[in-house]
Amino acid sequence: MHIVEKKVKIGDVDPVELLGPNEQHLQLIENKFDTSITVRGDVVVLRGEPAEVRKIEQIFSELMHTLKRTGRLQVADVSMITDLVESDRAAAVPSSMSKEELDSVILWGKREMIRARTPRQMDYYMKVRSNDLVFCIGPAGTGKTFLAVAMALAALRANEVSRIILSRPAVEAGESLGFLPGDISEKVDPYLRPLLDALSDMVSPDKLKGMLEKRVVEIVPLAYMRGRTLNNSFIILDEAQNATRTQMKMFLTRLGRNSKAIVTGDVTQTDLPKKHESGLPDAERLFRGIRGIDFVHFDTADVVRHRLVAEIVAAYERSEALSASPEKAASRQ
Repeated sequence: MHIVEKKVKIGDVDPVELLGPNEQHLQLIENKFDTSITVRGDVVVLRGEPAEVRKIEQIFSELMHTLKRTGRLQVADVSMITDLVESDRAAAVPSSMSKEELDSVILWGKREMIRARTPRQMDYYMKVRSNDLVFCIGPAGTGKTFLAVAMALAALRANEVSRIILSRPAVEAGESLGFLPGDISEKVDPYLRPLLDALSDMVSPDKLKGMLEKRVVEIVPLAYMRGRTLNNSFIILDEAQNATRTQMKMFLTRLGRNSKAIVTGDVTQTDLPKKHESGLPDAERLFRGIRGIDFVHFDTADVVRHRLVAEIVAAYERSEALSASPEKAASRQ
């Protein structure tokens, strides 16, 4: 991937008016593109793919022209100019794609489009679009987390939300966090790394670094969510089978105004101590039928990783079914 750097001089206009209060206008532009945008005094530094850098350069040129002409910029002006310049992205769509395939596109990633590839993945996508809280339950490799992150980024780009919150329970599997080396960030990094990996597949390293530094994207352990109210956010709780009933209640009550949440998990891979009840199956029992909340269930037919992943999951399911059968149980007595 070819990366270029371009410096755009802010002309004889007020930088605060151009970038917006608290850089609101700048944030709106940043959300739309993968290019890293940094402001250094009266210079805007763009770093990304040449085609995107040219578009953003054009956007700033149009914004400065509008600001000189009218004396002020509103969010609606920035949105309109950004959308007009960005609109030719559709021209890059392969002509061979059917309407159904186009409708399944969730996000234009840094290397490829990310789309729903199975009927249940499409059902997942549609339910997230039409509900504020969706639970996605299924085995490894079905795209639960990857698609959730893609949908969150798509909502951010469309300015439907202003930030993304990604969380996971930090369940100790065999080792105590207190005995692991390093500070708290280093201790929890292995638990949160899969979320960061999913993001890294969709945005450039420079862009991701900027989003994390500006807290447009936050990746936090579930325990650190207590006491927060998350407005205008897209929130994802991953590996939710490892959240207790109390933790699940705490997480779900963080949901604020104009926010969406996705909860993903695999009820067959709970790492909680036996004395703790998983909050995931409990949530499904409690929330069935509540308007604005929906559920999606994946199975081995939806596995989109390596071909062998589906075979491995199926083999474990057969083994567990055999172990649980009355005949098997009787033969052990």
